[in-house]
Amino acid sequence: MSFRGWFLAAGCLAIGALSGCAPDAGSAGVPAPAPSQAGAKPASKRLKLGMIPKLIGIPYFNACRRGAEEAARELNVDLDYNGPDTADAVRQSEIVNSWILLGYDAIAAAPNNPEAIAPVLKKARERGIRVLTWDTDSAPEAREVFCNQAESAAIARTLVDLMAAELGGAGRVALVSGTETASNQNTWMRLMREYTAEKYPKLVYVDPVEYPGEDDARAYQSAQGLLRQPEPPAGIFGMTSVAAPAVAKAVFDARMAGKVAVTGLAAPSGMRTQVKNGAVKKFALWDPSALGYLTVYTAVRLVEGKLTGEVDAGKLGKLKVKDGQIVLGPPLVFDAANIDTYDF
Repeated sequence: MSFRGWFLAAGCLAIGALSGCAPDAGSAGVPAPAPSQAGAKPASKRLKLGMIPKLIGIPYFNACRRGAEEAARELNVDLDYNGPDTADAVRQSEIVNSWILLGYDAIAAAPNNPEAIAPVLKKARERGIRVLTWDTDSAPEAREVFCNQAESAAIARTLVDLMAAELGGAGRVALVSGTETASNQNTWMRLMREYTAEKYPKLVYVDPVEYPGEDDARAYQSAQGLLRQPEPPAGIFGMTSVAAPAVAKAVFDARMAGKVAVTGLAAPSGMRTQVKNGAVKKFALWDPSALGYLTVYTAVRLVEGKLTGEVDAGKLGKLKVKDGQIVLGPPLVFDAANIDTYDF
């Protein structure tokens, strides 16, 4: 067969695979599927799900993967958990495109750049694939539902309250984030500033925000730069599970533990050493394995047409769907007293 003939045949097969249709998602905040999604998937067909994190190989997204794989086993579905080695928006779109061509039943994305990935997510929806986001949202029209780890305002309040408690409500504080395009971190930081101005007016932010990407070496260097300023900040927020441990290590290595407060969002496994050596008193996160678990359950419920005003999420129980979002729960606070009880 000529290459052209092979290509046409492969295209026909891909179109045939994509023609399996999904049911109406219902109401209660879940956007309606594309017009081509008219019927439920056959019960006998083993579902194929693609789940893409911002990047692979770091503790946070490894924990998400464990939860996702647990849910996939419970639901007897095929899960392809794959992503770029770095926080690469272009590579994310390439991976999603490959899943579209393979005719996956659902795609769940944690965007590095919400705007950049939106076109390929819309393309997936047009092909009849169910699309959701998790960890970080995209444009609402590019997905059907967003699995949110915690309410943004709750995350912002928790972080600010932790820092204010350690500094007595006053001092200069700095922010070390991830990528400049990460909508979740940018939203949290905006809400943190608003909450701080309202409740802790004597806490003052040092600008600009440091954006070292999801790179621990660069985050460490960003923190070093802040600590070498003529007037170092009294506290530093690490806004990602990569940044927070790197900031804490920089503070400890500079022999400034107890002099510069550190808090942020991180997995216990990444902060255990820094909590025990005194560089960090308290920090926050949620259970990333539960977020991965919730995402797979939500994806399957979308394909089955069983996602309306709530999602039946296995061991997590039934969670509400509101304004196109499902919220896992409030953030958890970790300290020396409880950190060893968590294994993620």
